[in-house]
Amino acid sequence: MSQASPSAQPAGTLSLERLRADVAAILHEDPAEILDDDNLIDLGLDSIRAMALVTRWREAGADVEFAELAERAELAHWWRLIQRSLERGRPDEAAE
Repeated sequence: MSQASPSAQPAGTLSLERLRADVAAILHEDPAEILDDDNLIDLGLDSIRAMALVTRWREAGADVEFAELAERAELAHWWRLIQRSLERGRPDEAAE
């Protein structure tokens, strides 16, 4: 069976706070200690962990690439990218 993390939420429920919780969990940090503009690489995030986060968020509906996130490793930047991807991914809803 798969292991559920404390921050696990149903697919499609991405939020800035979920991103923060996911990053904190993978870094073994308190989410309150990770600020929107912190450099996540300085906090210990490496490429393997970042790719794991990308996979998790893609499974939840975000259409983002590792390279996009690697350009600027900050939660606020990542959330803007994910928000845009989620908005692009709703053409059927806009057509109704």
